[in-house]
Amino acid sequence: MDTEVLIVGAGPVGLTLSIDLGKRGIRCILIEKNEAPLGYPKMERCNPRTMEIFRRLGLVDTVRAAGYPPEWPMDTYLVFDLMRPPLFKMAYPTVAQARAQRDATMDGSMPLEPYQIISQYTLEPLLKSIAERIPNLALRFGHELLSYTEDPDGVAAQVRKTNGDTIAIRARYMVGCDGGSSAVRKQLGFKMEGEPHLLEMRQALFHCPELYDKVRAPRARHYHRIDDHWTLMIVQDSRKHFTLHAVVEKDEDMAQLFETTVGTPVKYEMVHCAKWVQRLLLAEHYQQGRVFIAGDAAHLVIPTGGLGMNTGVGDAIDISWKLAAMLRGWGGRTLLQSYEAERRPIGAINVKASGGGTAGRMKWRAAYRPNIEDDTAEGRAALANLLAIAREEAPKTFRVIGAELGYRYAGSPVICDEPGGPAPNIEEYVPTSWPGARLPHVWLKPGEISVHDRIADGFTLLRLGRNKDGAAGLRTAFGAVGAPFSTLDIESEAARRAYDVDYLLVRPDLHVCWRGDALPKDPDRVARVVTGH
Repeated sequence: MDTEVLIVGAGPVGLTLSIDLGKRGIRCILIEKNEAPLGYPKMERCNPRTMEIFRRLGLVDTVRAAGYPPEWPMDTYLVFDLMRPPLFKMAYPTVAQARAQRDATMDGSMPLEPYQIISQYTLEPLLKSIAERIPNLALRFGHELLSYTEDPDGVAAQVRKTNGDTIAIRARYMVGCDGGSSAVRKQLGFKMEGEPHLLEMRQALFHCPELYDKVRAPRARHYHRIDDHWTLMIVQDSRKHFTLHAVVEKDEDMAQLFETTVGTPVKYEMVHCAKWVQRLLLAEHYQQGRVFIAGDAAHLVIPTGGLGMNTGVGDAIDISWKLAAMLRGWGGRTLLQSYEAERRPIGAINVKASGGGTAGRMKWRAAYRPNIEDDTAEGRAALANLLAIAREEAPKTFRVIGAELGYRYAGSPVICDEPGGPAPNIEEYVPTSWPGARLPHVWLKPGEISVHDRIADGFTLLRLGRNKDGAAGLRTAFGAVGAPFSTLDIESEAARRAYDVDYLLVRPDLHVCWRGDALPKDPDRVARVVTGH
């Protein structure tokens, strides 16, 4: 049971990490205390950056085929129930519409991949099936981490199997992707800072195949019921399963509330029901020695805006290539240290963004009055007041494209940063090639081939100017540390305008780590900085 990387927790983050490491040829063992993936959804939206990552892993078409069809409406409605006309609509483009807009955009302002609705109960088994086909990756469900010890050469983990047997697994590195109650984080002793108990709710999953045959409401993604229970109905990827979130006393209340929200008799089954608590928390550290945490083990957000799992996938893709670099001998001593330096500030931004989106929802929810459904002057005034607040505040919940695409690793020890730089903007995405930023997507062949698609794994020098000087200095410098290096010549005026420089150095996760209008005068320094030496 010796391996190079031990991953604890087989949710979407742990599975993505294991797939990326496995495709890099790293030997991994992924353990999960549950016997099988969860049968109910905690997440339902892969954001554009996550879908770009899945594209790079060769999974994007598989994920899309398992989720919402591209034409399914993505709108959100405020309703009293699904038999009465909606009171307020927030319109959002379908995946098909987002693709059409992307295909017509050449300035780098659109993501390469639109979002995708796919329920966690669909995504986890799908990722598991992919991971199981990677030869150097072993999945062990029904295996719970009890404790671990660390020495200069690696980590020794004590693991309990479902049958009670205890085994030892030794690894060079360990990553805890084991959720909000992370055993890895607890043994590390890292505190969670922030708001631990904002609101207690229940989540129930209902199977109701006939719902859309019975109701009058337009098809949508979310329905917010105007009441004092904070009721939210989410349409899951099958369009036959529906999740209800609400503040109620008992599990049985959720069934009654589902019936009230639907507004007409339907046959249904409540498949799952459980409490959950809204939290806004960030771990004080992300790493210590050879042990790291990622995903919910490192940050807990409110599902508002869909920043939880997606932030975790960003964690996974950051630590993955760095672990591979260390295990293949070309990573320097600061490379692993840069994981916390890069990802913890992003976790902090996204925790704040989640809280901001929820604050907007709290404002219009607070305007609810018991007489709001009454056909009286007071009732109509109360409803008009709530809807006026909702029109202003409710759309803020989903204004997070800047957090999804525009995050930048400012101050990272493995980025050749420049003075100044754009400030974080949660609500809007402004494409930039500033060091530390995700490389904006630009088409080389509209609708078919992106700059992203042409970038090899490793470090890639993009040459965009008319005079494409040789890169012998950088090639020699990267060769001296053993890091993979290649060049990519781009004959595209649109790309040159979007990136605004003649040369860009991009690392394996598609973040810019150096740029300039001339090749660096000290290529050895550049190569050593970006590889952690």
